[in-house]
Amino acid sequence: MRDTTELNRLFAQLRSASADGYSAGLHIRFASPLVAESTYDPKWLEHYAANAYALRDPMIAWGLSCEGATRWSEIELPDPFQIWRQAAEFGLNYGVAVSCGPVQSRTIVGCARADREFTDQEISKIATIVRTLHEISEPQTDLTQAQIQALRCIAGGDRHAAAAAKLGISESALKARLVSARERLMARTTSEAIQKAKEIKLL
Repeated sequence: MRDTTELNRLFAQLRSASADGYSAGLHIRFASPLVAESTYDPKWLEHYAANAYALRDPMIAWGLSCEGATRWSEIELPDPFQIWRQAAEFGLNYGVAVSCGPVQSRTIVGCARADREFTDQEISKIATIVRTLHEISEPQTDLTQAQIQALRCIAGGDRHAAAAAKLGISESALKARLVSARERLMARTTSEAIQKAKEIKLL
């Protein structure tokens, strides 16, 4: 059973270890993470997304080609779009990158601070948190038939009452199936659960 409470607890630990925020993509598959979370300055995130920097970020390129943990300053990859320099303008002066897991389901996390480099001890602690996040967010590859049917109805546009009637169950039973499907897929919403179920070919 994958525990979203434990996931949130680990994200809280990551937050306290990253003075100026972090960005986490857990189990990146087909260029999209199954779980994504970021506490960076919203203005930086907006600027980053608007310029499609995820496709050009040397930290992500490093994370896709290497496993382990390293300071941003130690990543010797081209940065033609000057992403490091621009990040520093938003207070992300120093950082650490952690990458783990098989390349077809890679987890990549970046943590930042404005004042100084991360110490070896801090990097070790962050790397442990990230590895644990990766392990506990390992996606389920199966759902019960009842969960699949419930998701399929909602994905097809049925409202709860109509879906319950179609399946011959009460509305509360339908909601229970959707909740259990969300927990199993580590999704915050039903629409996110539907998307994840499609990604792993359950819908």
